Amino acid sequence: MTENIKFAVIGGGSWATAIAKMLCVNLSEISWYMRNEAAIEHIKTYKHNPNYLSSVEFDVKKLKLTSDINEAVAYADYIIFAIPSAFLDAELEKLTVSLKDKIIFSAIKGIVPETSLIVGEHFHVKYDIPYYNIGVITGPCHAEEVAMERLSYLTIACGDDEKAKIVAKNLSGNYIKTKITDDIIGTEYAAMLKNIYAIAAGMAHGLGYGDNFQSVLMSNGIREMRKFIKKVHKMKRNINDSAYLGDLLVTGYSVFSRNRMFGNMIGKGYTVKSAMMEMSMVAEGYYAAKSAYKLNQGYGAKTPIIDAVYEILYEGKDAKTVFKALTDKLD
Repeated sequence: MTENIKFAVIGGGSWATAIAKMLCVNLSEISWYMRNEAAIEHIKTYKHNPNYLSSVEFDVKKLKLTSDINEAVAYADYIIFAIPSAFLDAELEKLTVSLKDKIIFSAIKGIVPETSLIVGEHFHVKYDIPYYNIGVITGPCHAEEVAMERLSYLTIACGDDEKAKIVAKNLSGNYIKTKITDDIIGTEYAAMLKNIYAIAAGMAHGLGYGDNFQSVLMSNGIREMRKFIKKVHKMKRNINDSAYLGDLLVTGYSVFSRNRMFGNMIGKGYTVKSAMMEMSMVAEGYYAAKSAYKLNQGYGAKTPIIDAVYEILYEGKDAKTVFKALTDKLD
């Protein structure tokens, strides 16, 4: 039954490359859309993405590479979106092929700026995709460690268990373990929020705070995450599961975390603009901080860490002063 299911990956970055690598282990062919035609030609010739995870070598006979998003969508039954949330709406505007009968899985860790919605909600509200045809792929998992084939874990969330199992099966491998959950909203919000906490962790490091403070920051972060998600979508969930706490920890501490790197630069005195210019990849937490702060004006959860990151990034407040005040709000 699952042998004839076709997958497409939308995106040309590190996470899209990692997902394409995982799928190619289990499938004889996938479609892979990326905007960069030069990168496509490079992969066809040299068998690796020149810009991201260049150590990953592909069997190009398994890849239907295209710079036309409509071609990829038309090909697939299951479409995995793995592009920065800030660019999602612009990419979807190119669609002339319908998404109506497609099964959409998001590997995007952020809020769509144009609608202030998490990705699953964006597809449901704007494209009328039913929730049982929407899913989420979340960590804790860094693309760089997938490239090195280090043991990693993924959580696949979907309201329809069978669809979650199909995605989980096709992403699983010797170094990838998967589990499924029905908490689509919670896992997607957790994936968005952990990027904000990783920025906070980076800021703290840049400001000179040590490991003792970082541990307090992260323990307060998971409690803050629980309060926020409970306000948004109340259901029975264990916030200590790897999709929530595990993803927060790896993003807050890992040397591969672009959000931590971005926060570290801000803590060291970079302006937001200069930090963004120096990074070659998008720090999703920058956009998430604004969206989460604005959303919480309606929810009213107690979120001192989100508030602090927002004040520094969007109100131009001094990071040292804001963090000094934050230390009195943590325990």
